[in-house]
Amino acid sequence: MEHESQAIRIQAAQSANREHSVPIYLTSSFTFDDAEQMRAAFADETDDNIYSRFTNPNCTEFTDKMCALEGAEAGYATASGMSAVFASFMALLKSGDHLLSARSIFGSTHTVITKFLPKWGITYSYADPAKPEEWEQLIRPNTRMIFVETPSNPGLDIIDLAWLGKLAKKHNILLNVDNCFATPVLQTPIAFGADLVTHSATKYIDGQGRVLGGVVVGKKELIKEIHTFCRSTGPALSPFNAWVLSKSLETLTLRMEKHSDNARLLAERLQHHAELDWLRYPLLPSHPQYQIAKAQMRLGGGVLTFQLKGGVERGRRFLNSLQMASLTANLGDTRTIATHPASTTHAKLTEEERLASGITPGLVRISVGLENIQDIAMDIERAIDQSK
Repeated sequence: MEHESQAIRIQAAQSANREHSVPIYLTSSFTFDDAEQMRAAFADETDDNIYSRFTNPNCTEFTDKMCALEGAEAGYATASGMSAVFASFMALLKSGDHLLSARSIFGSTHTVITKFLPKWGITYSYADPAKPEEWEQLIRPNTRMIFVETPSNPGLDIIDLAWLGKLAKKHNILLNVDNCFATPVLQTPIAFGADLVTHSATKYIDGQGRVLGGVVVGKKELIKEIHTFCRSTGPALSPFNAWVLSKSLETLTLRMEKHSDNARLLAERLQHHAELDWLRYPLLPSHPQYQIAKAQMRLGGGVLTFQLKGGVERGRRFLNSLQMASLTANLGDTRTIATHPASTTHAKLTEEERLASGITPGLVRISVGLENIQDIAMDIERAIDQSK
């Protein structure tokens, strides 16, 4: 069965009511017929549900679908994207380990790596996505994991997953890829050698800005460690959110195709605008890593970025001039969203840290929605002109 079909047809076991759409299992715990069945469940001799902090039919259904889409052996769903990223670090890294990360990553992930991991004796190094020749020099004897986003948030840096997969295998290092922007519809990092794939399901997986969620998928033995960590520490995905996310996966392919089409058309329309220093979109030939994106991504995704002339204040005026696009701390919604990272999502970074991550003062991130492309383009162009 093709992956698109699996995203629709994988379901929790049908109950005696013979429902066509899976019900929401809003229960904190599950019952047993006798003491032996209960003992076997707690001894991990069966896959019976015990407690919704551990497993729940809705969460299992969602995870099974994500595993099918990503080509993964196993997975675990969490309460948010950041809890998925954090769990993938803490379950597999220990004091004395070293993490090698791409420099271009989401602001909250940067905070976890630089502010919290060192508290537990885990060191880190940042590598420049534009200088792959330097990555191997940064690997240490105690390097346990490589972590990357591709495309990155918000700079849309593209990392060659085939090359990175070979590098990680050569040094026997775990490769952990945040696939939030592309989703498994546009690229599958495991096919290139990734051991783990993390997602903020809050974004394109939900696709309508309704619920929070996260998921980690990958090799079975690694997911077992992550499940053990999460089972005890509690970042469980709620059954309701899992039900929403599982239903959302049924339309993910259609939505990602439309997001990508709209974003490509908008990028082509804006790329030579006189008020932009530059514009970046993965499948525009002008993108520095265009050939890599073309090789590993089916489509370019729904996000583009550009640099407005005029810096931070111009970026703020641009946001204030928008009439249709939303100003919100999300992306991957049906609605077009505009963000000025220097004054919002990455404002807690120092200016030096922002510039090192490719976040310039006038950078604007557009999460292109599913509205009519003419309406989207007119709103963006009008705001650019009015923000002069």
